[in-house]
Amino acid sequence: MMKIGELVKRHGVSVDTLRFYEKQQLLNPSARSEAGYRLYNESDSKRLAFILRAKSVGFSLQQIRELLQIEDNKSEWQCADVKDKVQQKMQEIQQQMAELNRFHQALQQLDEACCGGPLSATECSILTALEQGQPARTEQHHHERTNNKEQIAC
Repeated sequence: MMKIGELVKRHGVSVDTLRFYEKQQLLNPSARSEAGYRLYNESDSKRLAFILRAKSVGFSLQQIRELLQIEDNKSEWQCADVKDKVQQKMQEIQQQMAELNRFHQALQQLDEACCGGPLSATECSILTALEQGQPARTEQHHHERTNNKEQIAC
């Protein structure tokens, strides 16, 4: 049996993380000492490792909970059930990647429309596009001569 400090050190997580997993009912101490300390066994350590590995490949807490239900009752499930969970997660990630790509393209359009010059942001095409909810238009550059110095205005 090991105390919470030993378990978190073994797995490189914080005590708060472990307590959070307990609160989420993903992990529970096997016992308590006479002084009330949480005590964990090797099975608890393996369960924590499972949780951390599932989290590291992108599963949400709810999805980890579902995987743990399968893990705890393997004989009642089929490999196809687990594979379905993985395929659903892959599809979810594909959708997130597509959304991130759309964000990137929109930001790139905003970036390319702005001259990034030193003038006041009152004329900034990025702010205008965000205010109006319209695609950014490339700023018109024109040259002005003031006091024998050339300034580029956006």
